[in-house]
Amino acid sequence: MSKIVVLYHSGYGHTKKVAEAVAAAAGAQLMPIDAEGNISEADWAALAAADGIVFGTPTYMGGPSWQFKKVADASSKPWYAQVWKDKIAAGFTNSATLNGDKQGTLQYLHTLSQQHGMIWVGMGLKAPNHKAATRDDVNNLGGYAGLITQTPSDASAEEMVPGDLATAKHFGERVKAVVDRWVKAA
Repeated sequence: MSKIVVLYHSGYGHTKKVAEAVAAAAGAQLMPIDAEGNISEADWAALAAADGIVFGTPTYMGGPSWQFKKVADASSKPWYAQVWKDKIAAGFTNSATLNGDKQGTLQYLHTLSQQHGMIWVGMGLKAPNHKAATRDDVNNLGGYAGLITQTPSDASAEEMVPGDLATAKHFGERVKAVVDRWVKAA
């Protein structure tokens, strides 16, 4: 059985809600980054043992949260030893606006994975780009490089758009399928 970890930071609970949906669908271990940008030594060991790592962070000012970036910067030790090389990687982000420059965050997550020599998995799902499409449709924001979701700044995590959470579930299922296929082929 493959091991997948969802490594994420959530500032207001929205990204946590997305992480939970992705992890539930992927059968993955949730690994929150704390408010000070830290994870435990046991977490680092779990990342080393994982077959796939899904990165998740809110988009703040066009990029990942500083807490996520702190862990990413600390990943230079596993980078040096090539510990994450050939693991499956994927990523997601949430912001308060429909665009919010989320693509910048996904590009950052992709670049992080490529620094580690990982294999990136995108959405693999078309967007509903027709007049009848609504925010409740799966992949309604049209993410292709990774999962993107949106929650108004004055909405609670419980008020997230059902279409975004359904998209998160699809994304988790896709990551699991790719990781299982990759592990089986190895």
